[in-house]
Formats: sequence, structure tokens, C-alpha cells
Amino acid sequence: MNPTCYREYPEEGLACSWTAALPRDGEPYVQRVVPDGCVDLMWSERGILVAGPDTGPVPATVRPGDSVVAVRFGPGAAPPVLGVPADAIRDGRLPLRELWGGEADRLAEAVARAADPRGALVAAVRARMRPPDPAVPAVVAALAGSSVREAADRVGLSERQLRRRSLAAFGYGPKTLQRVLRFQRALRLARAGVPLADAALAAGYSDQAHFAHEVRDLAGEPIRNLL
Repeated sequence: MNPTCYREYPEEGLACSWTAALPRDGEPYVQRVVPDGCVDLMWSERGILVAGPDTGPVPATVRPGDSVVAVRFGPGAAPPVLGVPADAIRDGRLPLRELWGGEADRLAEAVARAADPRGALVAAVRARMRPPDPAVPAVVAALAGSSVREAADRVGLSERQLRRRSLAAFGYGPKTLQRVLRFQRALRLARAGVPLADAALAAGYSDQAHFAHEVRDLAGEPIRNLL
């Protein structure tokens, strides 16, 4: 059971915003974060942290007394806001000030003063939002059911161009992006109650064993621990 009162909120143009908090008399809680192609911008009293797109499981520790508000960018949406290509922050956890300098500190102070910290962070992100690479939705759609070569043909790029654009937008090459998106599709279905074998086939795996192998490879634990 997650004791951090973690809660997600729908946000137009974003994957979501979210909050988490742990009482001061609680015990430290470690949540295993698995790859989803997303980028998170997380505020706490220690400042604002950027969590880049992951390629494997990452332990995230919430300490007693922590209160976190965050914005989650869907795959491909973060680079125009952060000002860096996604592969520059892949598997990274870094202070936002390394990317924005003093502006990050001013934003952290503004969020701390706000009556609605989550709303303040969301508003600041929205003010910086720009359209992502126009190839982003086409690449995601093409990779859902095609090989990398077929996907490149469908979006009108060479395989080399697709790899370069994919790294910059998502932080992954197209093959890794395809694996992560397929894993997340199957996981969503399984969490919705779809039998594992059916979820695996619907997401594009050859069978349930293939899905189970990918879960262990990407998440570092069996599927039952993620449901």
C-alpha cells in the first residue's frame, strides 16, 4: 500500500499533474518508478527536480514531512518546455536550475508562496508550452503496430532521421520507444482487469510469456507486483 496519498489530476495538454505527501511521523517510502516515456517536473521544499525518461526501474524515495507537487509531460512533450532534447535528460534526476538557471529558483519560490502550489506549477509550465515536434504523434502511432523500418516509411523519414528525431523528442531510439509504449499499453489493460494473456496480445506481444519477460526487463520485477 502506498502511504503517500499519491493523487493524479487530469490536465489538458499534459499527461497529468500529481501530488504526494508523507506525514512527519511516517517512515520513508520507496516507490519503484518504471519506464513510461514521460518526464516529470517535481517541486518540494528542496526545489524543483526534473525526472527524465527512464529506460529501467528507478527507486523514488519520499521522506517523512515531504510534500510534492508535480507536472507530468506525456512522451515527446517536455523538450519545448525544458529547452533541451529529451536524450540529454534520459535516466536523469537533476535540479531544474541546471537547465533554467535563476528562473528555476524564482519558480520554486513562487510555488512555495502560492495558495495553490499545484496550480501555480501547472500555470508556469503552460506559459512555456510550445508545440512539440510535429512528427511526435505520427511516430507514436506508426510504432504501435509496425517495425521501425515500416514506421519510418509511414512518417516519411529515413531510419536515421527517425532515430535522430526520436532521441530528441522522446529520449529513446525508436526501438526502445516502441518497447516502452507497448509495455505501458499492456500494463494499462492489465490494471483495468483484462486477463494477462489478452492484454499481452492486444498490446502487440507474441504471448503472455513475451510480456512477462519484457516486464522483468523494463520494470525489474514480476507483473503481479505492478498490478
